[in-house]
Amino acid sequence: MSTLLLSDIDLTKEYTYADYAKWAIEERLEIIKGKVFTMSPTPGSLHQRTSQRISLKIGNYLNGKSREIFSAPFDVRLPRLTGNDREIITVVQPDICVICDPAKIDDKGCVGAPDIIVEILSPGNNKKELKNKYEVYEEAGVTEYWIIHPQEKTFLKYTLIDGSFVPSKLLTIGDDVTTPVLPGFVLNLDELFADRKA
Repeated sequence: MSTLLLSDIDLTKEYTYADYAKWAIEERLEIIKGKVFTMSPTPGSLHQRTSQRISLKIGNYLNGKSREIFSAPFDVRLPRLTGNDREIITVVQPDICVICDPAKIDDKGCVGAPDIIVEILSPGNNKKELKNKYEVYEEAGVTEYWIIHPQEKTFLKYTLIDGSFVPSKLLTIGDDVTTPVLPGFVLNLDELFADRKA
């Protein structure tokens, strides 16, 4: 594995997961449709608190079930045609993902579309990155894509219907989130967005 600095990578070129797997770079990177994106700076406490609350809630629900939940950093490779590392041009690190098919999990992470992907917005999120992720998640067949904005206390869910994402209404305090992917699961947004108690 070659040690590189981010400045050693030509950001105008296209790369594959095989390239990505060789890099030893301190910064967290993602490749979306062959293009390299640097990830936002280390998430702050609000982001981490939100991520932890969702992970605990889903993790408790999944206890004893064959489905699994993973939190970043965790590589999700989204192949278009094959699982060959040299042909995969998208590798992302969602904040949280739920995978119902154990065959998609290997020692490198996940290959194929998770059933649920959760992205928690931070002030540093790149709008272009979010747009590109929406497109690759839709193309790859992610069943549900959750976008959570902890500062604004909002939750938006995109559900894949006939190959296209359909948005939910914007949810906030007072709403519950349910999903057919996790029957009986309920995420209460009052609890998710509650201020930290002393």
